[in-house]
Amino acid sequence: MKSHSSFVCQQCGYETPQWYGKCPNCGEWNTLVETVREEGKRQTENGKRGIQSAKPQKLSEVKHIEKNRLKSGYGEFDRVMGGGIVPGSVTLLAGDPGIGKSTLLLHVLSKIGGMYVSGEESAEQVKLRAKRLGIDGANISVFAETNVEGIVSVIPATEPESSGKEDGSRVKPGMTRVPLVIIDSIQTLSSSDLDGMAGSVGQIRRSAELLIAAAKSRSIPILIIGHVTKEGAIAGPKVLEHMVDTVLYIEGERFANARILRTLKNRFGPVEEVGIFEMADEGLKEVDNPSALFLQDRVKNVPGSVVTVIMEGTRPLLVEIQGLAVPSQLAMPRRVGSGVDYNRLQLLVAILQKRLNVPLGTFDIFVNVSGGLKISEPSADLAIALAILSSFKNKALDPKTAVFGEVGLLGEVRSIGSEDRRSKEAKRLGFTTVLSPKIARNLQQVTKYLDG
Repeated sequence: MKSHSSFVCQQCGYETPQWYGKCPNCGEWNTLVETVREEGKRQTENGKRGIQSAKPQKLSEVKHIEKNRLKSGYGEFDRVMGGGIVPGSVTLLAGDPGIGKSTLLLHVLSKIGGMYVSGEESAEQVKLRAKRLGIDGANISVFAETNVEGIVSVIPATEPESSGKEDGSRVKPGMTRVPLVIIDSIQTLSSSDLDGMAGSVGQIRRSAELLIAAAKSRSIPILIIGHVTKEGAIAGPKVLEHMVDTVLYIEGERFANARILRTLKNRFGPVEEVGIFEMADEGLKEVDNPSALFLQDRVKNVPGSVVTVIMEGTRPLLVEIQGLAVPSQLAMPRRVGSGVDYNRLQLLVAILQKRLNVPLGTFDIFVNVSGGLKISEPSADLAIALAILSSFKNKALDPKTAVFGEVGLLGEVRSIGSEDRRSKEAKRLGFTTVLSPKIARNLQQVTKYLDG
């Protein structure tokens, strides 16, 4: 079986043996990607190309053996994975530099055991990091390599074990132990089949193809670390996210303690699930009560502080929204939001001006979500508006009050999903008053809850 590479335009499909900055067919720039193509001569007895004799079958007749998922020892990680790691699956973990991607997967590998493939660090550097995290690494083998063919050649197949212990239970004869493989990172790998440099679109896609084929054929779960661009998107071709089984994203402020692990895609479990971790000196630790983490440094009875309840996956979280309104010295007052959508912030300021006649046109408005959390759902609208109003009027909201609801252009407070679950979580944590769409139907009704 021979292989050669060609360059294929990702916009129009034009193929050429050499690279061009501009596609000769459609005229788009930087769309030609190096692609490996294999040519083989499979001849049948009559000289024609052979075709595998695959036949369609009824779905009810397909034989399927449910394999036990690997437990990482971290409930938050298993939560976002849908209950554990599926043997033979390929997972992509992305996040900003220094956010804790390698730290998290090294912790997981220390619980399960397997191989850590490092394309960015030497074996000594990996050992130094593991020592800092309190990991002895007795069940971890380190392989510093960037050639993907060399990596695939040393990935073991599913290993049988006749005896021993795993997770505290006896392994019965005939059972199998499935090791785990960590790739750190996909952008450092390169294939001998291509001439492009590591990190190029062609090299990333080719490396992913070989790793996925090895995972499926050997029933070995592989966790791949991926870099992100300055816009926050996963670096490399978009097809990389389509090829893998699961896509995870870890986020949080680099200099804050909280880390949020999100599921963006999962073929074996629910999506939009989250796990909460806290960065400590000894690495990432699970957070049993995320709301307490985000509210631990809250200052009470201060204007501009409002607690809201958001849904992250299937769990309600209480977070603090901080608002600040100060007279502006600029011709165009500033609107700055950290952890909230900028356009949404502009919209809420306009609604306050129009519906409540609040003169915010000469004020700088600043809104922050404490703990480094990023909020995208509209349920935080009411809390953001109330935080701005509280700061503008210099009146504090009762610290035992939690607020949530979507604000419409007419100043109405609209219903949102999981209202009962949000209210129960707030009351469980000691909040006696919950301002929800059931209590306050418009912004005018909300203003009476400000002190004074």
